[in-house]
Amino acid sequence: MDKNEFSKARARLGKTQAQMAKLLRASLKAVQSYEQGWRSIPAHAESQILLLLSLKESREGRKDCWVVLKCPTDRRRNCPAWEFKAGKLCWFINGTICEGKAQKNWQAKIKICRSCKVMASLLISE
Repeated sequence: MDKNEFSKARARLGKTQAQMAKLLRASLKAVQSYEQGWRSIPAHAESQILLLLSLKESREGRKDCWVVLKCPTDRRRNCPAWEFKAGKLCWFINGTICEGKAQKNWQAKIKICRSCKVMASLLISE
């Protein structure tokens, strides 16, 4: 997530910088630094923002990831998203079996998620 995406996400959430700092358990100075591009947005803050956007926006009509991606039964059974019945929040859960394997870290996972139709409605476009 870059500074523009961060600012747009904050606007979509309808939060001031101070309110966003509380939601992210960060200082106001940190939030200001994210928006100015002086500091990179940490993975935990990015995932929290995406979760808040997901919770704020309607999930009705959205299908679970395993339906959208037509995952085979054996892949589903080994995937934490299936185990926890979180197919609409698959991008939030570490260890999901995306593109046939679990990714090693958040950065690798979110890179795949950003090009996935399951997460498309959450992404902040230019």
